[in-house]
Amino acid sequence: MTMLPTNFQFSQASLQDYVDCPRRFQLRYVLQLAWPAQEVEPALENEHHMQQGAAFHRLVHRHALGMPEKDLTRTVQDPDLRRWWHNYLNHRPAGLLEARYPEIVLSAPIGEQHRLLAKYDLVAVEAGKRAIIIDWKTSRKRPKREYLAERLQSKVYPYLLVRAGAHLNGGAPITPEQVEMTYWFADYPDDPAQFAYDAVRYEADQAYLSTLVAEIAGLGDEVFPLTGEVRRCQFCPYRSLCQRGVEAGSLDDLEDEADAGDAFDLDLDFDQIAEIAY
Repeated sequence: MTMLPTNFQFSQASLQDYVDCPRRFQLRYVLQLAWPAQEVEPALENEHHMQQGAAFHRLVHRHALGMPEKDLTRTVQDPDLRRWWHNYLNHRPAGLLEARYPEIVLSAPIGEQHRLLAKYDLVAVEAGKRAIIIDWKTSRKRPKREYLAERLQSKVYPYLLVRAGAHLNGGAPITPEQVEMTYWFADYPDDPAQFAYDAVRYEADQAYLSTLVAEIAGLGDEVFPLTGEVRRCQFCPYRSLCQRGVEAGSLDDLEDEADAGDAFDLDLDFDQIAEIAY
């Protein structure tokens, strides 16, 4: 069986890694191998973009906790961050419910000995009626709906809210039909992507995620297979280790691929780092 680290919890990020490339999952999570390679170039621009994304999430989190808007606005100096913040203040999702839970973490058992974990940007609940998941995105290009629908995040987040969110709903179970997931884009504030949920999707996600975890847990010490989508390797830090190139792909190419609907991470490691930290 796969020798995962003690107390390892699956997340949308780790499962997405496995779906994208089993070998990358093995190197990152099983062997915990740090590899000194850039994922994209230019490296400084990429790092700056991730820092901007993190700063935006912090601003929205503090605002959701009740910090005054004017006090937060005074802290914003970066022009891109200022634009995103302005868009949030003027075009954030309307009609958000009163019971709001920013940066909340939910987890539930999956498989025989593992847990599934998710860290949500925001969950808003109207007890007994609706539960809305909001995920703030700072990608420079707005991805296609089809791309988002196939991401593990769009399966894990609503599924886990149904499984583990009763305490947010006055102790009553949240039904799949009560759940909606919204991706809100800081540079495209009037064009969010909204996904309804239902019992059919819930059952399909439960079967898929359980099967995926069982598949991973059942693998042995053999070298996990490399992805057949070789173009993904240019954005992977392990590409030289796997003898699939040395130079990193460009940030523009990465987002062009995602905009076209192919499976690449828009926010790079930001979501992954945030989840693993919990």
